[in-house]
Amino acid sequence: MIQAQQPMDAGQASEGPLFSICTLVTRHAEYAAMLESFAARGFTPDKAEFLYLDNAKGHQWDAFQGIRRFLSLARGTYVILCHQDIRLLTDDIATLCTNLAALDALDADWALAGNAGAMADGSLVIRISDPHGEDQRRGAFPARVVSLDENFIIIRRDALVSVSAAGSGFHLYGADLCLQARCAGRSAWVIDFHLRHLSAGKVDASFHQAQQRLEAHYDKLLTLPWHIRTTCTKMILGGGGLRRWLARPKLAKRLKEPQ
Repeated sequence: MIQAQQPMDAGQASEGPLFSICTLVTRHAEYAAMLESFAARGFTPDKAEFLYLDNAKGHQWDAFQGIRRFLSLARGTYVILCHQDIRLLTDDIATLCTNLAALDALDADWALAGNAGAMADGSLVIRISDPHGEDQRRGAFPARVVSLDENFIIIRRDALVSVSAAGSGFHLYGADLCLQARCAGRSAWVIDFHLRHLSAGKVDASFHQAQQRLEAHYDKLLTLPWHIRTTCTKMILGGGGLRRWLARPKLAKRLKEPQ
């Protein structure tokens, strides 16, 4: 006789930590320095878990694969996707919790938050220190956006937002997440959470190829054109029309330019 498994009351399921901090790692020393900066700002084991995928010996995981894996394993209320070369400064876990509580009060349907992105009118909103400038503060916070920079993205796990199944590579997953949130009736925001990003970012052939793939994917899904700006590029997704026709040769030219 087979013994039936005891059912679990989903309403009484045990909770995980407040944050799951998730990172693709290519340089372990750099990642260790990132972990130290988080620990120094209150992300202790009782409040945060740290998950990583090891790409130190080659790209075993791309960003889209990694995000799907992280979201399947993360137990935190909030999942933070971040680069290994970010460092927390004076803003700490209490600052972040205050910002997220403010979002809860402002928009109960928010799904994503970050420190840099673009609004629907194309205006950039940025709160960061990086090689482009120290202590940058551009725009008013919180700001609703249509794209987020990938250096630091917070996903509210109960929003059930992930990247597109067809997505691949290491670029523009922030824009893709925002598009998926928008399709689900949810929102994305830039908040006032200041940190340092050691990299200036890189727009190369792989970036333009990723843009081409993203545009082709959403062309199949969207009847009306969605105009999207990110911190690095502009895109017209779906809809066809003259502007879309004109935009394609420009991207094709970028793909042919020497890097």
